[in-house]
Amino acid sequence: MSFAGKVWRLLVGIKDGLALLFLLLFFALLYAALSARPSPAQVHDGALLLALDGSVVEEATEINPLDVLMSGSVPPGEYPVNDLVRAIDAAAGDDRITAISLDLSRFTGGGQVHLQQIGEALDRFRARKKKVLAFSAAYIDPSLQLAAHADEIWVDPLGGVAIRGPGGNNLYYAGLIEKLKIKAHIFRVGTYKSAVEPYLRNDMSPEAREDRLALDTALWEEWKADVTRARPAARLTQVTQDPVAWLAASQGDLARASKAAGLVDRIGDRVAYGQRLAQLVGEDAYDDLPGAYAHTELEPWLASLAHDKSGKAIGVVTIAGEIVDGDAGPGVAGGDRIADLLDEALADDLAALVVRVDSPGGSVTASEEIRRAILRHKAKHIPIVVSMANVAASGGYWVSTPADRIFAEPATITGSIGVFAIIPTFEGMLAQWGVTGDGVRTTPLSGQPDMLTGLTPEVEAMVQQLIEDNYARFLGLVAKARGKNPAEIDAIAQGRVWDGGKARQVGLVDQYGGLDDALAWAAKAAKLADGQWHAKFLGSQEDPFHAMLGRLVRGEDAAARSAALDPVAALTAQQQGLATRLTGDLGRLLGSNRVQAFCLACPLQPIAQAPAATASMKADSSLLAWLARLPG
Repeated sequence: MSFAGKVWRLLVGIKDGLALLFLLLFFALLYAALSARPSPAQVHDGALLLALDGSVVEEATEINPLDVLMSGSVPPGEYPVNDLVRAIDAAAGDDRITAISLDLSRFTGGGQVHLQQIGEALDRFRARKKKVLAFSAAYIDPSLQLAAHADEIWVDPLGGVAIRGPGGNNLYYAGLIEKLKIKAHIFRVGTYKSAVEPYLRNDMSPEAREDRLALDTALWEEWKADVTRARPAARLTQVTQDPVAWLAASQGDLARASKAAGLVDRIGDRVAYGQRLAQLVGEDAYDDLPGAYAHTELEPWLASLAHDKSGKAIGVVTIAGEIVDGDAGPGVAGGDRIADLLDEALADDLAALVVRVDSPGGSVTASEEIRRAILRHKAKHIPIVVSMANVAASGGYWVSTPADRIFAEPATITGSIGVFAIIPTFEGMLAQWGVTGDGVRTTPLSGQPDMLTGLTPEVEAMVQQLIEDNYARFLGLVAKARGKNPAEIDAIAQGRVWDGGKARQVGLVDQYGGLDDALAWAAKAAKLADGQWHAKFLGSQEDPFHAMLGRLVRGEDAAARSAALDPVAALTAQQQGLATRLTGDLGRLLGSNRVQAFCLACPLQPIAQAPAATASMKADSSLLAWLARLPG
């Protein structure tokens, strides 16, 4: 038995060793797969193919495997604007790339500032005597703004152009709240702070209507100016003022009507488009399917580009999406995560810091945490510059206040300087079912805030004072930053939203310009000449797992992922963000216990980011949150 036992233990040991060896080998292979990157060897002479299957964003979100499994659907693609601009600019100077193929068949949009940046890069590419061709079955406002910068715009015979212009409806819940006997306790400061109106009214207030109309009109004029500059022959007035008569003149054929109005150049299917490109750049040596042409895709092209790391580093931190407490992001601006990125960079001896903001705001405490982290860099006496993208409103402006210089574009949305909080209580709803509350209190705060049986007058008064104090603090931060007194800022604040042009006139923005302009100003302020500095994007290291997961769930071929959008589908796809807005509206009513600096007037982004809660959410230090955590 002793010998048999020893043999058995030996066999078990060998089995365990082999199991461990195979386990280690499995994880080594898994790590190698996850660490894989598109190979620069996949770069070929011909066209650079930009098949934008999704939206243009400031910062791409990481894919949550659980969300993919639960939804059973492929998440839409997201293309960081800096990647696209860098790819186009590099292609302009590379003899291997002789054209750009802009496939917008599945493009779902992007902010106007981002689209202008890409359009300017396409113009620089064309200035090198290289061609840009665009193809889609359907063009709406965002895709037409991009395609306008092409030499040739192709449209499928069954497609065409439909221009909507900015504007649309918000949802208002006052009637539903009344029917459900829910009492929404609203605390706010700001005549134009419309983020709470959906819970107070059944329609838009005159002040909010005035604010939104002025903003949308400015954005519309900027969009028309951009498209007209790129395509002077386009008859936008005819198309937008009487679209029914315009379409009827071509007997309902939208493709022919679009060509007649100078919005597209050629009508043809994807094969004809590919054959045209093959005439320009040559046939595809690796694909003999109809319409194939020599091309390089975006990922391998980006992988082939070297990053300049010469000279001193100018840090760039991105604040994109709704500002929330915790570690959320990328794609959502988690206050803890961004503050940690900034604090980790304190040891990097940065020559300057550029803060890139593309956010409608959110939590006041998270915004303040980010602002304090920026101030720790400012304490090192380096230049601090803010570059505003599409939106830098409410909390997005709060985090901008430490800047020595603020850059924005005419189509940037900013301002919305105001704060609010919402606490719903359900005593009316419960009373309908015979549920009432009773008890004893030792202080006015005992058991408060009680969302089931109501708030005491003392709690309501204290929360309103807190909101007013936060607003006064917001005014003070802006006044100090802009060299004005709080009364002057109050006159342009009150929650009002401004386009970049008006914001510059009222003194909330210093000058027009994009991220490159902000970096150049920061370098000059740091006394660095050209070639003596490079941009260092904080937190830009791609997680191998999420990169691999993205390639797995989205697949390698965009054509295999989703069908091309026709004009009707393209219009309805733009409304998909409304479901996220509905979820966000209800979340702000039922789930928020934090003071908010959030902009409702800011237009929906193409793929709206929900303010995802995280397990690592940090405790809020505000009085409101403290009250909410008091034991019942």
